[in-house]
Amino acid sequence: MIKKYIPFSMKADLLGIYYKTKPLKSLKNFKVPKSKSNRIFIFLAADYGNLGDVAITYAQHAFLKKSFTNYSVTQIPISHTFEGIAFVSKIIHPTDIITTVGGGNMGDLYPMIEHYRQMVIRGFKKNQIISFPQTIDFSESKPGKKALAKAIKVYSKHPNLLLLAREQKSFDFFKTNFKKNKTLLVPDVVLTQDRRSMVKERSGAIICLRDDKEKKLLANEEDRLFKIVNKEFGGFKKRDTHIGGENLSLINRTRSLFNIWDDFMTAELVITDRLHGMIFCYITGTPALVFLNNNHKIKSSYKWIEDAEHINLVEDFSEEKIQNLINTLKSDNVQISKKDLVPFYDEFKKSVISK
Repeated sequence: MIKKYIPFSMKADLLGIYYKTKPLKSLKNFKVPKSKSNRIFIFLAADYGNLGDVAITYAQHAFLKKSFTNYSVTQIPISHTFEGIAFVSKIIHPTDIITTVGGGNMGDLYPMIEHYRQMVIRGFKKNQIISFPQTIDFSESKPGKKALAKAIKVYSKHPNLLLLAREQKSFDFFKTNFKKNKTLLVPDVVLTQDRRSMVKERSGAIICLRDDKEKKLLANEEDRLFKIVNKEFGGFKKRDTHIGGENLSLINRTRSLFNIWDDFMTAELVITDRLHGMIFCYITGTPALVFLNNNHKIKSSYKWIEDAEHINLVEDFSEEKIQNLINTLKSDNVQISKKDLVPFYDEFKKSVISK
């Protein structure tokens, strides 16, 4: 009964204190990295079934490993955040770097993850911390404004916190509200991946639509969309970038990620309203129709890839427009292209090296 009335933030902070009192040898979910070189730690690493977040974690690890070859990279799964903070605090060096996973969970929509992030920021004030590319979204409600005020207070107290925004709206928000922290605009880190393959034969359509609080497509619009796709392809396969589950092993979550990439690479067309559904199509060279979700992250992130002919954003539902786009994407005239977005990270890499 008492637990029900204790705020999550208080319980989380108490657990954090508890784990910090434990000796290093009792923190059995982690092993001290063998490398004696400088180290980078990735906190909030996705070990749950959101393959968009799994892809971010995978791409962030790969990017850091490739960009900073004299550093070892270690993931701290989000399910072990309390233990992970305690573990890293006992072994960290002044030159080590802390990172938090990118995504769309900065704000009051996912308060638990935001609190975890703030625990990490509070816990390592002597180290450089990099918050990888985020979409920030604090609501205008009274709780949302209160949550924003708390975030500003926590972030601003860190002397060396770099905030990366993955689209212009979030960048502007950072500049306006987090004036004491350095901010840079870079693409979602998954866009640094290139998974195109010349050996996959494409056939049929995949529908990858969300069914949660971020959904914008109406039920009757979805039904009409299904009829069009059925007519054009004689059916379709359903996939989702959210497969469910928690505490997934590194092998299982990576395997699931590669499986959905393989599925996309064999499709003639993917229809999605998930941000990483769109990004997966881009990095695999898969033709896609992309519908908006109920916030700005898809439309804003599309700016990075709007020149790609095979990725089409549908802002207003129109059966005629959808039919015409499908006909265009099924033709052999569509140019599949992917530009190198890694150079947008050059300023970021320089700012890390210079510290």
